[in-house]
Amino acid sequence: MWENKVNIYNVFELRAKTTCYFGVGALSKIKDIAEESKKKGINKTIVITDEVAYNITGAKAAVEEAFKSAGIEWVVFTDITPNPTVEQIDAATDLGKSFGAQMVLGIGGGSPIDSAKSVAILLEYTDKNATELYEQKFIPEKAKPIIAINTTHGTGTEVDRFAVASIVEKGYKPAIAYDCIYPTYAIDDPALMKTLPYNQTKFTAIDAINHVTEAATTLAASPYSILLAKETIRLITRYLPQALAHPDDLVARYYLLYASSIAGISFDNGLLHFTHALEHPLSALKPDLAHGLGLAMLLPAVVKAIYPAMPEVLAEIYEPIVPGLKGIPGEAEKIAVGIEKWMFGLGITEKLEDAGFTENDIPKLVELALTTPSLDLLLSQAPIKATSETIEKIYRESLKPLA
Repeated sequence: MWENKVNIYNVFELRAKTTCYFGVGALSKIKDIAEESKKKGINKTIVITDEVAYNITGAKAAVEEAFKSAGIEWVVFTDITPNPTVEQIDAATDLGKSFGAQMVLGIGGGSPIDSAKSVAILLEYTDKNATELYEQKFIPEKAKPIIAINTTHGTGTEVDRFAVASIVEKGYKPAIAYDCIYPTYAIDDPALMKTLPYNQTKFTAIDAINHVTEAATTLAASPYSILLAKETIRLITRYLPQALAHPDDLVARYYLLYASSIAGISFDNGLLHFTHALEHPLSALKPDLAHGLGLAMLLPAVVKAIYPAMPEVLAEIYEPIVPGLKGIPGEAEKIAVGIEKWMFGLGITEKLEDAGFTENDIPKLVELALTTPSLDLLLSQAPIKATSETIEKIYRESLKPLA
């Protein structure tokens, strides 16, 4: 395979809207980023992270050394949880305001980096709060410069314009997407992934698979988003088992991280639809539910629903997982069961009932999918009409295993 010919220690620039330094050792580029930021007049930075991402991955020492060397002061906010809330974002923003932060550095997976993007907006719009931002009460056109140091291989948020937060009191988990929150620089260093826990290694990879499944089948899909989807699924299928068996394998981490990044670029171009729109209500109601696990629970039923509309695309991109599909509408059940069987083989066997959801929860979930701010945009991009009946059927078929 050609992957064996790539020098994973060659740090290259993955250029999209964001300049992403990618490869083993890319963390060292934080020194160059800090020096460049200082030249632009940035003297103070707020770091948005969590305790594990900051202290366990090895990011802390490199970041603090780089800032000291460049003469940049910093303050650290670590109270970011999985499925971050608007209250956490407001608290981080208050710290950034009082400190006089001119730049925001997010360190971690989707939760800290998405929160960093949100804080970067609110440091410019000082009369607004995170609830107003996520309820789309205003449309931001500017944000403080954002740097992202990614520590998981799933979200792709380090190279895209999306961010997500929960408004717990309303059961909302909206998404935002603005050009002003593309990170200026991102760092994707596979060495930071070696400490990623076993389950998170699985769930983040499934997140990336969902990104491309949707991006390849939206109304906005293009040859570019489909090409990236095909490569993402091929790489994850090949390297996820290796990373699970050997967490320190940098080649496996490298290609899972690359798959995650190109998946982020894929849905930055092709957008998303059902799986993410229907997962957000799940983790809004149950914040302890890992986003990637929620997506895994829904994926087979979503693919089953959309396959008759997009059989050629789905048959091709899912060839590594469900080989031999002909790309005809009648294979919907076959591909859905095949995807579920593949995930079960990885030990991802939970369905909605295992997370505590019942038939009685479905009406509320459907309501949230249809009323949460921003999710209507995702649903409008689905390849089939996103009726309440279709959404209800996907939730119902996700309660238990298909097979």
